This record gives sequence, C-alpha cells and structure tokens, in this order.
Amino acid sequence: MSHQHVGYLGMGIMGRAMAQNLLNAGYQVSVFNRTPSKCQPLVDAGATMCDTPAALAQTDASVIFINVTDTPDVEDVLFGEHGVASTAKAGLITVDHSTISPIVTKDLAQRLAKIGVTHLDAPVSGGDVGAQAGTLSIMVGGPRETFDQVLPLFEVMGKNITHVGDSGAGQTCKACNQIAVSINLIGVCEAIAMAKANGLDPRKMLDVVGAGAGGSWQISNLGPKILDADHAPGFMIDYLLKDLNIVQQAAREQKLPLTTLAHVEHLFRSASANGLGDKGTQAVHTVIDQLAKLK
Repeated sequence: MSHQHVGYLGMGIMGRAMAQNLLNAGYQVSVFNRTPSKCQPLVDAGATMCDTPAALAQTDASVIFINVTDTPDVEDVLFGEHGVASTAKAGLITVDHSTISPIVTKDLAQRLAKIGVTHLDAPVSGGDVGAQAGTLSIMVGGPRETFDQVLPLFEVMGKNITHVGDSGAGQTCKACNQIAVSINLIGVCEAIAMAKANGLDPRKMLDVVGAGAGGSWQISNLGPKILDADHAPGFMIDYLLKDLNIVQQAAREQKLPLTTLAHVEHLFRSASANGLGDKGTQAVHTVIDQLAKLK
C-alpha cells in the first residue's frame, strides 16, 4: 500500500475541503459519501468515487480518513454491512476527524486492532475557514508511531498538529475545545449586547477588545458576523449541540460538574428550538438579544 493513495469518507463542509487539500497536494484520493452527489466536486477535481466504504477499503489506499456527523455514523462506516472493516487489509490506518464519544472511540480502536487496522482519533478545530485554508488544529490520540506515519498528511490539512495521548485522547481534547469555544462565544455575544445597550459602537468594541486580553478566534471571526446578522454556517448550532451532549456524557462518567457549560448549552438549545439549528453557531446571539430586549 502506498501513502500516495488515501481515502476520505464524508463530504460535508469540513471533509470536502480537507479532501480537496489532499488532492491539491498531489495525493490520489478516493472518496465516499452517503449522498453521492456531494462527491462530485471532488470527482471533478480528480478524485475517484467509491459506492461504499467497503469498496474504498478494497483499493490500495493506505490511510482512510473519516469525517461524519456523530458516533453512530462512525460506527456504521467502519462496522456496518458495507463498512471498512468488512474488506480492510491488515496494515490499513483509519483516521477519524469526526467529533464523537471518547469512550466509543477506544472500543472502535480495539475492534479494529483485532483485524490488523490501526486507528487514530484526530478531531479538528478551526471551522470551515481552517479546513479550506489547511490551517486546522488537529488533536490526535492513538499510537505515536502511527501518528508519525500520518503526520505528512496531517500537515496538508492543518498547522497545529499535536499527538495528545493514547486512543480516545484526541476526542477528550476536542471535548475540552468545545467547552472553551461555546462558553467563549456566549461571552462575545454578551459583550456585543453590553456595547449596544450602552450606545457603544460594537465594531469599535470588537477591535479594541479583540486586540487585548479578551481576544479570541470567536471574537475575531464570529464577532463581525454577529454584527452583520450573517448566520451562514461554518459550524451549525445542531452540530455543536451534538458535541456538547458528548461532552456532558463524558463529564457524567467522571462525575464532573460543568455548570457554566450547562447554562451555555441551554442557550444554544433555545436557538435551535427557535428554528436556528441549521445556522452557524454565531446565530445564538439572537437568544442573547431577546433576553436583553435588543433589536
């Protein structure tokens, strides 16, 4: 098997951009998506489309990347009726860029190891902007030697690439990321609400605060979108809620009270209940605006 040929399962906003970067770097890429039409832009760019994950695993691809929605989806593409495991050759490496349960991740890695497949959990952060630019942060759990093998491929898709520990550690790190991201975004929304309520130009506030200790990816990238009422999804509210549910499940396993996150989750759930589940996470500002009675 050659590392020049890789597979990619999942052509959503993130997966499509990451697979495109692999193509742009000169790799041969085979792709699969449950809705085949989503593969077409990659096929037009030179990728080969497979009709099942099993068919993709039958190619000479040495690494198969996965980027799907939730834990059951990863289980299905790996161990479903036409999953990777049904045809995988010993020596294959699977890399999961999805955000799923760290507990289930460990089980998947153990099951794959029994058939000679090594698994890395490698969730990402940086949104659609980072996926397109190839500047994602990638947090990787699994065997260090396998991480070293895959590192040149990671470097095509990301800039801050860190091996964080054994199997499941990548997903645990992503849970930590989602805690910080979601709480920080609510802070940005409330800062904007404070500026508006007191007649302060919110754009000037973002410039000043963003350049100081209050600066963050959220304030720099999503703050202006909030002011423009731009709710186009880089990452959808319902997807974040899926992630926060995973975080809370993992926290319950450790009897860890995440009280601030519980409040933040409620605000995102309110936004989803108001019909904004398929909008970008920045659309949660509408809930803050309603609470503050801002227009």
